[in-house]
Amino acid sequence: MSVLVVGLSHRTTPVALLERVTVSGDALVKLLHDVQSDENVSEALVVSTCNRVEVYAVVDRFHGGVTAVTNMLAAHSGLPQETLARHLYVHYEDRAVQHLFTVACGLDSMVIGEGQILGQIRTALRLAQEEGTAGTTLNELAQHALRVGKRAHADTGIDRAGASLVGVGLTLAERVLGPITGRRALVVGAGSMSSLSAATLFRAGVTDVVIANRTRERAERLAETVGGRAADLADVPAELAEADLVISCVGAGTRTITPETIGDRDKPLFVLDLALPHDVDPGVRDLPGVTLVDLKSMQQDGVGDVSDGGRAEAICEVRRIVAEEVAAYLDAARAALVTPTVVALRSKAAGVVEAEMGRLLSRLPDIDGRMRDEITQTVRRVVDKLLHEPTVRVKRLAASPGGDQYAEALRELFGLDPKTPDAVSSLEVEQ
Repeated sequence: MSVLVVGLSHRTTPVALLERVTVSGDALVKLLHDVQSDENVSEALVVSTCNRVEVYAVVDRFHGGVTAVTNMLAAHSGLPQETLARHLYVHYEDRAVQHLFTVACGLDSMVIGEGQILGQIRTALRLAQEEGTAGTTLNELAQHALRVGKRAHADTGIDRAGASLVGVGLTLAERVLGPITGRRALVVGAGSMSSLSAATLFRAGVTDVVIANRTRERAERLAETVGGRAADLADVPAELAEADLVISCVGAGTRTITPETIGDRDKPLFVLDLALPHDVDPGVRDLPGVTLVDLKSMQQDGVGDVSDGGRAEAICEVRRIVAEEVAAYLDAARAALVTPTVVALRSKAAGVVEAEMGRLLSRLPDIDGRMRDEITQTVRRVVDKLLHEPTVRVKRLAASPGGDQYAEALRELFGLDPKTPDAVSSLEVEQ
């Protein structure tokens, strides 16, 4: 069984199409189970964000797995398979591991080094665990990816070199409005991206922050953290009239802000739409004095180049970390393949010792207990010493490419039942 990644992201897909494929809530849960239910797939995990939708699957056949995942994505998005296929990328085995580690470090993000992706991978793993679609392979792979991402941020300056989408958006806002300190900001929504937006505004010196949300209680909780105030979605038109800067992060599929919502203005307004699906009607761009920046315009304008200080050096260091961690993961994974066989071999040897000791003691019924124990320990030491060198060597050799062949050779040489290692492996997982 091997790991397969089928996905699309801001690098390969127009924002409008990516918006169609993005899944969340019940639709995401259904996609997880639909993928896993295919005969070619044993495990499934989906990372779905505003910038990417990626299906990680453990499959027994490459082509069958790719076809299954592609069909599921097409069915869930309502897009023709041939349209979707033009934008999909596929990674398999070693390349799949490398891709996930690269994503976890923020190297594949719209803004290099952003740290939100770690939380998104963690959320994806938690959901797959809760739904029972992530087994041993994806659990271990995702956990390792999270550790790699943490290491990249702790050991390099990648998170400082690459600002978050919000930080880049505020940089663009200052180009239009000038310094944003002392400006009035309106944040529409109260989810994780809105929380990040509010915190970034507060750190930037924006003390007049209004949080508008469908659920008033959530808006009040978020507003309290930044010394702002809460508003209902119905209050958005009135709040827009007083705002200098708007960040919208709802993503509910409806246009929260339209030309009619903004109306006539006598001062500039900068609107940052970070939602997917988009919150802001594109017609807003035609209003005098209004500047709209969304994910699509960021993509087209090369937003990742907004802040570049020290980024090149940090990227090189993170890539080195990724390569090192990929090698370590693959070595451990290959070595793990032989472990059940080694355990099965030692179990068989222990059975032989027990049977032979039983036969010997039946022939020598008068032997005293001390002598019996001494003989038993001696036989066991002989067997352990005979097995020690080959088992150590086979574990070392198993870490090399094609290492599973050594486990197969061990099973053949010692006449192990092919099903025994699988049974041992299943028992270890259950424990």
